[in-house]
Amino acid sequence: MKLEKQFLSGAFCEEKLNKKVSFPRKRESSYSARRKIFWIPVFTGMTQAKLMISYLKGKVIKKGNNFVILAAHDIGYKVFVNENLAVETKNGDELELFTHQYIREDALDLYGFTSYEKLAMFEMLLSVSGIGPKSGLGIMAIAGVEEIKTAIAEGDTNLLTKVSGVGKKTAERVILDLRDKVGVLAPAEGTVSSIGWRGDEIDALVALGYSMQQAREALSKVDKTITDSGKRIREALKNIK
Repeated sequence: MKLEKQFLSGAFCEEKLNKKVSFPRKRESSYSARRKIFWIPVFTGMTQAKLMISYLKGKVIKKGNNFVILAAHDIGYKVFVNENLAVETKNGDELELFTHQYIREDALDLYGFTSYEKLAMFEMLLSVSGIGPKSGLGIMAIAGVEEIKTAIAEGDTNLLTKVSGVGKKTAERVILDLRDKVGVLAPAEGTVSSIGWRGDEIDALVALGYSMQQAREALSKVDKTITDSGKRIREALKNIK
């Protein structure tokens, strides 16, 4: 009973803390003892880095120009996506995303893609010095995975430099670093690539006022045996409705 009263009044704790406290390895002062008793563990960045979010499935509850907020198990995740996906997605849609978790000192961001192949291409781009998540997402927005791989394999910088923030030197670095990793054989000189277009042909159609998507689709329908760019552009114009 006496001990209980002491404990409730705080006298018992104070009495123990004011005494030298013995620990197995060394003797510490009462001040050190207090610090040990009231010490609270804190998660470090290294601990956070191990908790990677690689996949999310849920309902879109909010979206912006370059992100969606995905509700999964009563938790909302803000995931950055390319602008095309953001436009196509509506609030209430069910969405599955393979995600890359980008960790910085002041933020922890998620970038999402509708297939693992797209995620793998994005992470490959991030491995190149000078390409950050914003630039990588921009590249993924203007072309499909096979188109990007083919452009890299062919050494075509025109596709990459269409992205804001990616200059010619950075594009050349992407090609230099990734050419041997993309697994696509470059076509013989004077032939048309497997994706059906060249960068200069895209530029010509865009200069005429057509979108990149329209230009790619029109050129992909042109007979690949036609190798002269001028003829290919004229044929492509016939395919644009």
